[in-house]
Amino acid sequence: MAVLVTGGAGYIGSHTVYELLERGREAAVADNLQTGHREAVHPKAAFRRVDIRDRAALDAIFQELAIDSVIHFAANSQVGESMREPLKYYDNNLGGTMTLARVMLDHGVGRIVFSSTAATYGEPERIPILETDRTLPTNPYGETKLAMEKMLEWVANAGGPKFVSLRYFNAAGAHAGGGIGEDHRPETHLIPLVLRAAAGQSDYIDVFGDDYDTRDGTCVRDYIHVSDLARAHILALEYLEKGGESDVFNLGNGQGFSVMEIIGAAGKVAGRDIPLRIRPRRAGDPAQLVASNRKAGDVLGFTPLHSDPAGIIASAWKWHSAHPHGFAQA
Repeated sequence: MAVLVTGGAGYIGSHTVYELLERGREAAVADNLQTGHREAVHPKAAFRRVDIRDRAALDAIFQELAIDSVIHFAANSQVGESMREPLKYYDNNLGGTMTLARVMLDHGVGRIVFSSTAATYGEPERIPILETDRTLPTNPYGETKLAMEKMLEWVANAGGPKFVSLRYFNAAGAHAGGGIGEDHRPETHLIPLVLRAAAGQSDYIDVFGDDYDTRDGTCVRDYIHVSDLARAHILALEYLEKGGESDVFNLGNGQGFSVMEIIGAAGKVAGRDIPLRIRPRRAGDPAQLVASNRKAGDVLGFTPLHSDPAGIIASAWKWHSAHPHGFAQA
């Protein structure tokens, strides 16, 4: 029996596939490679290039590979793009999840771990953010992820698959083996952008706002190593396999680091000064986003193994140094 990882050619999905296989589980990947990379898929994982909105193609995978659980990553995830093209996000994110849920029902598959996001909260009411806090997304990306959570909840209430929704914060870093890492196109995440500047691939890193009410005036975020995220997905799956009820969990380190602190740590890892340029604030950027991870610890037994930003950045720098142009040109 296999675990189907939708979006398993993407950044977090590919690391989760590696984690599954390292634990002796059987894994299958469904990905249309719109944003994922075939090279990121573990060679021992069954791979099928399909769009999860294609019900017939999904049905064939469930029949052929004897799927018994799903870890669901497949979705569009760019905040800015979602503001420009909201219907794309509703079509792919909600439509794909609806089709997946129908196929799971058809095949009697009763467990799904869902890749959600801190964007479901919108502007935080407090720091650290609790799972019980208000959810009021400020963009279509977060809105569709929240709607996907609600869809899974209603399906579960109607006797469908039980679910765990994992709302995680800023994923970063790369696999310890160095074979897979972060390669988004376009890249919007802070740490890979900082490392590009460190490698001389860009002239500077833009810092959007230095007048926030934080310790150094720049935004504070909670960074969690991608391998910790991958491990948390396995813990969530094991929780469901043991009979756990559907639930929602934050995933973060529980501590925040500012943009300037990340740039400073990256400079030390790379052994060079990183040029920066102060820009005006971006609309909708909260001053702080930091998770409470207590519930995930208490219920799932999750404890981050990588809490030092320098260590997280060092793993990303190792990947970037070996793959300066991503998967296309190692």
